[in-house]
Amino acid sequence: MSTLGPALLTDHYELTMVSAALKDGTADRRCVFEVFSRRLPTGRRYGVVAGTARLIELIRDFRFDSAEVDFLRRTGVVDEAAAAWLADYRFTGDVDGYAEGELFFPNSPILTVSGGFAECVVLETLALSVLNHDCAVAAAAARMVTAARGRTLIEMGSRRAHEESAVAAARAAYLAGFRFTSNLAAGARYGIPTAGTAAHAFTLLHDDERAAFASQVATLGKDTTLLVDTYDISQGIRNAIAVAGPELRAVRIDSGDLAVIAQQSRELLDSLGATETKIIVSGDLDEYSIAALAAEPVDMYGAGTAVVTGSGAPTAGLVYKLVEVEGRPVVKRSEHKATIGGRKVAVRRHKPTGTATEEIIVPQGVPDRQPNDRMLQRSYVVDGDPVALPTLDESREHLRECLISIPWEGLKLSAGDPAVPVTVVPAD
Repeated sequence: MSTLGPALLTDHYELTMVSAALKDGTADRRCVFEVFSRRLPTGRRYGVVAGTARLIELIRDFRFDSAEVDFLRRTGVVDEAAAAWLADYRFTGDVDGYAEGELFFPNSPILTVSGGFAECVVLETLALSVLNHDCAVAAAAARMVTAARGRTLIEMGSRRAHEESAVAAARAAYLAGFRFTSNLAAGARYGIPTAGTAAHAFTLLHDDERAAFASQVATLGKDTTLLVDTYDISQGIRNAIAVAGPELRAVRIDSGDLAVIAQQSRELLDSLGATETKIIVSGDLDEYSIAALAAEPVDMYGAGTAVVTGSGAPTAGLVYKLVEVEGRPVVKRSEHKATIGGRKVAVRRHKPTGTATEEIIVPQGVPDRQPNDRMLQRSYVVDGDPVALPTLDESREHLRECLISIPWEGLKLSAGDPAVPVTVVPAD
């Protein structure tokens, strides 16, 4: 695991800008940067804000220690003036943004970073690496939660991700509504409930399947899950119930035609008197395969690769752009990459019933509020000091409420328009 602090996540080009801005006197100009997505990933109808609390903690600890500054000086990345500036760096600006668990759409200003140009620009790579990853995982996980229709989901993708991104992915999946993770670091760091069972290797270790099951039950009791598809699934189920009895908590199936096998396994379990034994399925599940199992007797799903890689959208497509300098809106006019100048605020408009109808994005100031409007931004950092953040469970509940609020069409897994239309009111 890397021992580097968050500061060296900075890109080379960011420090090139810092060095030049310090030399020409523009480093302290008051600026506003916004994080937003120009478009949602193909086929998606909403994005999910995730990772903000992680980012705020990283910004709080964002320092260049002496070894890092020496490396940057020695390799010519920065000159002496920039090296001295980095040695004393501490973010003293403000960070505002959408709540974790909030839905976002094209042009939603989900994070606003304001302060001196130099102190803000060095945070670009850090902010985008955290938010692009966590938002992508949370959006994929939220779609899986919707597809599961209230059934339990376990995140188990650690072996398909970098060791640190695996922990972040477990957090994002839990935020989105997964109930458990197999990642113990996520359990220890964030208090996420953990769950897991033995792998095929444990069965293969023993002389036969019954011996493996007997060992697991002797150690963990009957409130465990036995993996029954190392050899023959039907015989595996018979062996599991013969060893543990009908009180066995669950069996897990990790291969084959899961729709057919789930039906056959339920019938077999019931015939053996194990009517309360649950069926857990896993094996390259994504939101589409989970939805396809909706009518089958499956009690829990284990999702791995698809959830930790964003299920086809490994990045949320977020960008970090300068939109204001000394109170003056600035815009980028590049074709297909144009920006909307000026600091912005956003409200989500709702019917009296609570259904979201529109997101309104306006220049800095108080928007024309209507009944049932909800302001979307909140303070995260004021003058360099983080403010109290919601708990992970509170953010999880916030997302659950947001998903309830969007029109039902917005929850479809098929491609379509954003679940909530966005109106951007231009600056005067």
